[in-house]
Amino acid sequence: MATAPAHPSLGFYTLAGAPQSPRDMLDELAHAERLGLGTAFISERFNIKEAGALTGAAVATTSSLNIITAATNHTTRHPLVTASWASTLHLMSGGRFSLGLGRGIEAMFKAYGMPMATTSSLEEFAHLMRRLWNGETVMNWSDITGNYPVLRLDPAFRLEIPLSITVFGQKTLEMAGRAYDNVILHTFFTDETTERAVKTVKASAEKAGRNPDDVKVWSCFATIGDHIAPELRLKKTVGRLATYLQAYGDLMVTTNNWDPAVLKRFREDEFVRTFPGALDAKGTTQDLERVAPLIPEEWLAPSAQGSPEQCVAAIRNQFALGCDGVIMHGATPAELEPIVLKFSS
Repeated sequence: MATAPAHPSLGFYTLAGAPQSPRDMLDELAHAERLGLGTAFISERFNIKEAGALTGAAVATTSSLNIITAATNHTTRHPLVTASWASTLHLMSGGRFSLGLGRGIEAMFKAYGMPMATTSSLEEFAHLMRRLWNGETVMNWSDITGNYPVLRLDPAFRLEIPLSITVFGQKTLEMAGRAYDNVILHTFFTDETTERAVKTVKASAEKAGRNPDDVKVWSCFATIGDHIAPELRLKKTVGRLATYLQAYGDLMVTTNNWDPAVLKRFREDEFVRTFPGALDAKGTTQDLERVAPLIPEEWLAPSAQGSPEQCVAAIRNQFALGCDGVIMHGATPAELEPIVLKFSS
């Protein structure tokens, strides 16, 4: 029987950044279990991070970690494929798997010819999954992905599989409180934004007749200790936030009530405007040093930085803001070890 993790409310993203090989995940998961972390989150990329393959390997090689996709997209698979993937891993893992969904990046989905999820489609899909996992036969169901005359898994199913979602805006937060079990906030949320998001989710859950304590809100908190190399810290701070600003800067600025003029200057900078790809994946140390003056320090401040003691204090503050769990984002278990050990002391 697996030993309960020492830190059930702490998690991490496996294969953070741009890994060289998906096999790196196996060592990371083993290290995370030794540290007593509670949850491993798996993001999906259309390269070497296909979520079905990674989650299957993850549940097969762990015994105590919860495994959550954060996130895949419901518009990239047939509903029965997604539902049966989740039911298979739920039973294989002994209940440690959660299907986690997200909206996706609009420009990418348009380029690939895939429909972009909406808030309403994410809510409808959550209800569909629960019906299928409860053994129902669903007739004539349709959504933005197509029309489905019959959907059914196994009439004997009575599976309680948690659903997770990555969120940003007010309406999605409210929907998440009604329909999902784990709500994963975005990185570099200010304290005010985080506190507001938690209250929104919990109030929505209560309004929907749910126990708000059953809906877990996770802070996705960039954790970059000063024990790692300076050039790596630069990549995990400036590089990561710059990439978010490249992809969906307007949403970041609106959500955090940041100055849109700063984003405008960032986007209009000749180097940024012509850079061929994501800055955290393609940018050299010199590239990121060139970009760093364009990003205010206060935009990078919502993170755990400094000594292990300082990182622990910042993480604890996320719980003080109302979060139920903290994802120490952008770091491997090896990089997190001094912080987790200090958290235990």
